[in-house]
Amino acid sequence: MTTIRRRTVLAAIGAMATAPAAAVALSPTAAYAADDYASNTALYADPSLAEGVDYARRYHRHEAVDNSDTAAAAFPDTVVLALHGGGIEPGTSELCMAIAGYHPATGSVEPVGGPTYDYWMFEGIRSSNNSPLHVTSTHCDDPVARALAAGARRAVSLHGCTPAQAGLADGTAAVLIGGLDTTLKNELLSLFAIGSIQGIQDIQAYDAASIPALGGDDPANIVNRTLTGGGVQLELTTPLRNAMFTTNTRAQRKNTTTPAFWRFVNVVRTALQ
Repeated sequence: MTTIRRRTVLAAIGAMATAPAAAVALSPTAAYAADDYASNTALYADPSLAEGVDYARRYHRHEAVDNSDTAAAAFPDTVVLALHGGGIEPGTSELCMAIAGYHPATGSVEPVGGPTYDYWMFEGIRSSNNSPLHVTSTHCDDPVARALAAGARRAVSLHGCTPAQAGLADGTAAVLIGGLDTTLKNELLSLFAIGSIQGIQDIQAYDAASIPALGGDDPANIVNRTLTGGGVQLELTTPLRNAMFTTNTRAQRKNTTTPAFWRFVNVVRTALQ
């Protein structure tokens, strides 16, 4: 959390730094299928679906109180999102919680004493066939997600893709970094590129700007609907997410995180701080 005065929360932040990051040309070879639902509202209104059976929503909004007329109080100004959690894009729910500062298995603060952030996630919880529950980021109109994004200066969203969708060779463990928060985006690209976090060199990171489907640069994307008009979208390939869990099932992912999972989380949290 950042210490800011209450009136500051109501004002837009000045222009963010836009130093260019090194871009890698990627050529996507597979397109995404069209969604079954035009919005979250449309999905929630479908009588054939039941919350708690087909899908779930989880969030944490931190309390903020300032009754002092002199001192500035800490205000929650960062949100972490997983729009396609559970069985839709496996691994993103667990990453969302961990990056927000909570162990995905216990819900306890991890690391102890570390900063915690607001989070929101939508999850497919069927035993199979969760893909039809996908609602694209630009169509996310869940009121809690909208409220959390609109009150944040900084946002990160977690997504999953295949190497083919990212224009990468089959089996490539990589993250594509997009979104309109160029300051945070460039910081993440730098941290991954220089391997400043021990052991992180085994995760390849690319600028997603060259792939429209993964670039996350649409202002309507929920991650960019912030006080600053920008956020960062992280697209993790399937091999990378597979390497983060020893038992890659919805029931066991939270209990079987690997060092690769925590190295990735550490990089994102380092950039946010």
